[in-house]
Amino acid sequence: MRQNVRRHFQVALILAIFLFALQLQAATPDICILRTSAASLQGVLDKYNLQLLGSVDGTHGLYLVQEPATADPGTMDAIVKADPAVQNFEELIPAVIPENPATLQAGSMTPSTSSLSTLASSQAFVSYAGDSVWNSYLNQPAASIINLSGAHQYATGKGIVAVIDTGIDPNHPVLKRWITPGYDFVNNVLGSASEWVDLNQSTVAFLDQSTVAFLDGSNQAILNQSTVAFLDQSTVAFLDTNNLPVAFGHGTMVAGIIHLVAPTAKIMPLKAFRADGTSNSFDIIRAIYYAVDNGADVINMSFSMASPSAELVRAINYAADHGVICVASAGNAGSDNLSFPAALRNVIGVASTAWNDARSTFSNYGSSLVALAAPGEAIITTFPGNHYAAVWGTSFSAPFVSGAPALIQQIYSNTNYNNSMNTLSHAKQLTSDLGFGRLDLYMALNYLLKD
Repeated sequence: MRQNVRRHFQVALILAIFLFALQLQAATPDICILRTSAASLQGVLDKYNLQLLGSVDGTHGLYLVQEPATADPGTMDAIVKADPAVQNFEELIPAVIPENPATLQAGSMTPSTSSLSTLASSQAFVSYAGDSVWNSYLNQPAASIINLSGAHQYATGKGIVAVIDTGIDPNHPVLKRWITPGYDFVNNVLGSASEWVDLNQSTVAFLDQSTVAFLDGSNQAILNQSTVAFLDQSTVAFLDTNNLPVAFGHGTMVAGIIHLVAPTAKIMPLKAFRADGTSNSFDIIRAIYYAVDNGADVINMSFSMASPSAELVRAINYAADHGVICVASAGNAGSDNLSFPAALRNVIGVASTAWNDARSTFSNYGSSLVALAAPGEAIITTFPGNHYAAVWGTSFSAPFVSGAPALIQQIYSNTNYNNSMNTLSHAKQLTSDLGFGRLDLYMALNYLLKD
């Protein structure tokens, strides 16, 4: 009898703990984006017991708030939305950098990682925009595919390209002269938006070295499924790549491709993503408004969200209304499902192609998503710490297109989404699910000059 009572007591206790845990989970307050006037803000906060967490700088009337723990999210959202003082109220949406293509494994990369020694075989450094760069970065296959050298007969870039990403290595010798001050929205710090703050000091010590010897394939380090870094011998021997967050270097790699395309344009780093590749709609929206209000001409967005946000749409349209061109990666799920912001109006969605102009197996596609395609396999670009990397993914196709309006602007200063898209639509036609086709910068600029 006592054993039965004890057993029933234990079951009841476990059930009580389980129900309590569910209550705690249900009581986790929602974080939302609130649009209201500055004059109405305090009244709305007090009326609904909302906690103010942040705001978008300027006069945009956009705030991040947390609902009370006791509120039912669905009911609360409907009540707040119905308030005449509230223009919009929406839940925070997570965002990720699609760095690791789902269908791509390190051993099956095309070209394979074993063939990268061919790409890395040239140990020469050459001059580019007044800096010394690795020859295999400047003269890589992707540059030939998009006719980069032909385009540079006409233009090398003008204006500012903002990069909403994980930040940047502000001291990389290839990039540092071309970086304009940005903002770190993760840590709320104005300035360099550095990627280094996401690493522990021992890892920084191995990566951030002043001397680099890019030698051969034996000095490759596979950092994750889509990134192979070319490191010097002393670094690769000691670096435990497991200590590197999955998205570390992403912003620096994206920036390096933009610089390859438009070497005399400025790059504005806007750090909205953590090194684990995560962010949210509010930080991204803040970054878009910041880019527009601080003189950016182009915004590169190499990330994706599963669902659209009304405030993201509003921010994109604000950029378009101010002549700022938005470019986004189509995503790496290998499907025709919509991905945002690439699928939004006033955004150039970019898919990935292989060296033979076939669509990359990992790349998303579809006429409702993709406006252009660009190379996205075995792209050589900059990596933090005076290094380079080979990368795969639509994240690295998008910056080829983001650099293009900077070339156009040098020829025709009144750039906007429509005339830039009209120029870039002069591309190599591929399949109908890849928009206007694969980017050809020489063809596009040649059309612009003859028009």
